[in-house]
Amino acid sequence: MESSAVDRVCQSVYRQFPELKGVRPSVRQSESAFLLIFSGKVTTADGKTLPRTVRVTANEKGNVLKLSTSR
Repeated sequence: MESSAVDRVCQSVYRQFPELKGVRPSVRQSESAFLLIFSGKVTTADGKTLPRTVRVTANEKGNVLKLSTSR
């Protein structure tokens, strides 16, 4: 996957999850798409931190096909 396509996906993720801004994803290639995994931490209202993982399936042009998150 080209770096410009990765940047497109990153900008999309950063818009939805600003706490992950600056986190570079790990990129894996599946059969017909790419899996990008972002890992970061979120601070809750009471000051505790939670790990957050965002998984994005994207095509080679950087278009997001599927996005899921877990805490």
